[in-house]
Amino acid sequence: MTTDVMSLSNLAPGQDIDSYLQTISNFPILDAEEEKILAERFVREGDIEAARSLVVAHLRFVVHLARSYRGYGMNEADLIQEGNVGLMKAVKRFDPSVGVRLISFAVHWIKAEIHEYILKNFRIVKVATTKAQRKLFFNLRSAKKSLNWLTADESKVIAEDLGVPVAEVVKMESRLTASDAGYDGYDSDEENAPLSPSQYLTSDIDDPADSVLRSSEERDNRRRLELAMSALDLRSREILQKRWLSDEKATLHELASNYGVSAERIRQIEKNAMVKIKNHMQQ
Repeated sequence: MTTDVMSLSNLAPGQDIDSYLQTISNFPILDAEEEKILAERFVREGDIEAARSLVVAHLRFVVHLARSYRGYGMNEADLIQEGNVGLMKAVKRFDPSVGVRLISFAVHWIKAEIHEYILKNFRIVKVATTKAQRKLFFNLRSAKKSLNWLTADESKVIAEDLGVPVAEVVKMESRLTASDAGYDGYDSDEENAPLSPSQYLTSDIDDPADSVLRSSEERDNRRRLELAMSALDLRSREILQKRWLSDEKATLHELASNYGVSAERIRQIEKNAMVKIKNHMQQ
């Protein structure tokens, strides 16, 4: 047995899967004693070459597992690569003193990485977020007897077997059979082309163009108001400021007391100032 193997970066599956399979088939399968020796060298001495030998000896098993997930429509090379990541994590955590073979320990890590990749890429929107939903996602496909929709009795049996509510089975089946749709739809000149979501889904967010226009109008109104206010005499400007533009608005009687006039006179000054402001802003 040799531990002088090529770098793992050169063993990543690419478009030529057959070449990759041919390469990894050249690495010998380890017996229990060889595997234990390599694992102990890695655990005790941090021997990276020993860890690399453990990984490459089990790459063909990753391919076997990854191919069982081809029904999810994922690229095979990507599934294998994710499985390889799980294998490397397993080697890092493997304890040879427990007395189990590496492959028995690594199955969990390999599947976990493949599962995570599928869940992230199966749909644009996540189809499973909770632990129960993830379990249902990967078991429902194999539990279905045919490509037809599940009957009420079949849904009940699957729910009981997996320990989830029947409603979750129905919901997950709907997610599995649904397909992604582009928000803007597809280019088509046909009159009977289906509507895209962008044509019937509403949004509470303003159109950017409307926001820019409204902001521009607000700036222009503030500028006009400032010019109109500056054209008033000092007393009229102060009365409008205290009556309408202050956080704590003054009453007519408070202003009348401040200026030593009647409340009616303050109301007249305010009215005349408002007329001037309006005329000035309409120019």
